[in-house]
Amino acid sequence: MRNLSIGSRVALIAVLSSFLTVVVLSATAYNELIRDFEKVLTQRQLLDAESIANRVDQDLQARIQALGAFAATLTDGTNRLSQDRIEALLGRQPGLSDYFEAGLLVFDEDSVAIAENIYVPNRLGTSYADRQHFREAYKTREPVISRPIIGRTTGLPLLSFLYPIKSDDGDLLGFAGGIINLTESGIIPKQQDAASEVLFKVIDTGHFMQVDTLSGANPMPDLPPPGEDLIIDAALSGQTSGVVTDYSGKKWIYATQHLDRVGWMFLRAVPYQQATQPARASFDQFLAASAVALLLLAAIAWLLARATTRPLEIMSLRIREMAREDFAAKRLSPRGPPEVRNVASAFNKLMKEREALDIMKDDFVSTVSHELRTPLTSINGSLKLLRSGAAGKLPDKADSMVDVAFRNSEQLQRLISDLLDFNKVMAGQMPINLETVDPVKAISDACDGNGAMAKHYRIPLRLGSCGKDFVIADPSRLRQILDNFISNAIKFSPVNGSVKIWSESTNDGMVRITVSDEGPGVPEGFLPRLFKRFAQAESGSTRAKAGTGLGLAITRELAALMGGKVGYDYHNGAHFWVELPATETKTPQTGGDHEEP
Repeated sequence: MRNLSIGSRVALIAVLSSFLTVVVLSATAYNELIRDFEKVLTQRQLLDAESIANRVDQDLQARIQALGAFAATLTDGTNRLSQDRIEALLGRQPGLSDYFEAGLLVFDEDSVAIAENIYVPNRLGTSYADRQHFREAYKTREPVISRPIIGRTTGLPLLSFLYPIKSDDGDLLGFAGGIINLTESGIIPKQQDAASEVLFKVIDTGHFMQVDTLSGANPMPDLPPPGEDLIIDAALSGQTSGVVTDYSGKKWIYATQHLDRVGWMFLRAVPYQQATQPARASFDQFLAASAVALLLLAAIAWLLARATTRPLEIMSLRIREMAREDFAAKRLSPRGPPEVRNVASAFNKLMKEREALDIMKDDFVSTVSHELRTPLTSINGSLKLLRSGAAGKLPDKADSMVDVAFRNSEQLQRLISDLLDFNKVMAGQMPINLETVDPVKAISDACDGNGAMAKHYRIPLRLGSCGKDFVIADPSRLRQILDNFISNAIKFSPVNGSVKIWSESTNDGMVRITVSDEGPGVPEGFLPRLFKRFAQAESGSTRAKAGTGLGLAITRELAALMGGKVGYDYHNGAHFWVELPATETKTPQTGGDHEEP
């Protein structure tokens, strides 16, 4: 591994990363495909089971409604019709007889059969008041459909329908009844797609019997004992759908739908393989495409890595030559592959930062020397006289203190300028002369004032759209704030970037002036200290910028003195803004002289 070139390492990393990515994506994609197809197949079984249950429910509803229409003809509004008329009506119900092929009956108010359209020995005169569905109908006086029962006289599996016969006053006069033979009526759907291994069962959950296997020989087929049929056990567990594995190891997807009217559960189950087969076919196609893409990516990565890293040795030789000579006056040409351009840009940036550091040092020393030469000269002269013994020999402790004072006077020269402004603000001694200011003119003046700096950094200043509102501010202090924002934006803008300044009105009666650049912005961890004194986000040599860390702190205090505030946000570049009170006056007022700090 140590002997591999950078290009080989980059290519190897790219190939391995791509391979691992394909493996992870393939595993994830396969699992998701299986899960999606399982959901689709489960939903399909739920819909099929629901459709079957609805068809059965509609069939039952049609029969009970037809029976209700017949029951309405068995009363004259006060009493039940006579026996002769009831028997006559029974003989004239061909349509209703088709619904209830096992017989139509009429019962009196005591649940005793008094008339029938199909003769069954010993049925007339039999009381059915002990039957559960008769007790329910007598109690509720509403239509009732029984659970599957065994005919008391026929011994066949039946479904009994009851509809109360009522007078106009709501008195119970008897019941109209209809009977269907479950083995012959066709009300229970039959499995239509047996060849596709679809399981279909109808289960009576109240009597734990399998309704779809009813026959004359087995009128009450019991369910398999618990543990014998795992699919039925899963259906009866309370979960309407899921996946279950039978004793042979075969997985099934099942779904159930319950029909409360008769207490039946409709169960459909299909082999799990119906979900995995289409998923595997789709996955095989994805895997084949991924393998081809991986091979192409490996070849391209290898060629690009070798072609990109080959010129780096030549670049390193040039850098060593420049380091031995006058490096500050030379730059690398940012041409060639991206890696070479990045190295050249980074090296040129380093040179530019070192030059900026020198300029910052020279400007700082020049400014401090010019502004504070007289007082600092007096202080330093006095300290020198004391150290030289002009005032007599000092005690050792006093002499040491004079040395400390003399050394710190040098540091004072580097900080005194910013400290003067900041101390005036904090002490409330900073003069503020408020007047109506046109933000457009203020921005334009600030751009003109920073034009030379922008030109030096080759960063264009662009004036964006501005609102029509004016602001209440001190023009010189507003200029000081804008100068700070614009200078920072210029210094932190990337190569070929730009700085944009604009103003806009806010909803709370303020005007916001924003200065934005295209740089990386302020590190998130530094945001809490952004507008505090002596705070610098990047104080290292990799991004050394002129300043003592007091500039943004001063802008915050100046804005507060003018009734405004400053802030920062990031959106495709750093945005520093100041908000000042708006005024509806459109004509700027001329202010007096402004005292400078």
